[in-house]
Amino acid sequence: MNEDVFWQLIHECSPSTPDPDGHQLAASLAARLAKGPVFNVVGFAKQLSWALYRLDRREYGDDLSSDQFLYTRAAVVATGREEYQSVLRDPQRFMPYANGLVWAEALLYVPDKTYEHLTGDEWDRSTRYSYESYSNRAGWTDA
Repeated sequence: MNEDVFWQLIHECSPSTPDPDGHQLAASLAARLAKGPVFNVVGFAKQLSWALYRLDRREYGDDLSSDQFLYTRAAVVATGREEYQSVLRDPQRFMPYANGLVWAEALLYVPDKTYEHLTGDEWDRSTRYSYESYSNRAGWTDA
């Protein structure tokens, strides 16, 4: 799955009503990915990890716990490509997410749950980029 397909999927699965915890989006994504094939689930996981990794920088999460920071970054991804790119360009746009404690933790579990649904096996996921907070070392070096 390339980046364009990833963002199109986020867009198509986004609910039309407020979804402050990302549960509706996660359910819709899981339902779509559960139609297979498995490589789409793996591709989705890779793109999600890359998107979260890119937001893993000091200017976004210096004052947040690792869980707060991860779930807030997921909320930015859940808003879609346009807002995500705006936040990347201007770290001040991240603050409303962090200050309002808007989280989309449910988005993180979509690949694992969908993989298990399709294969019957738990996924020992590994992607090139870790989405865990503070894993982007370049984003946390002192400027």
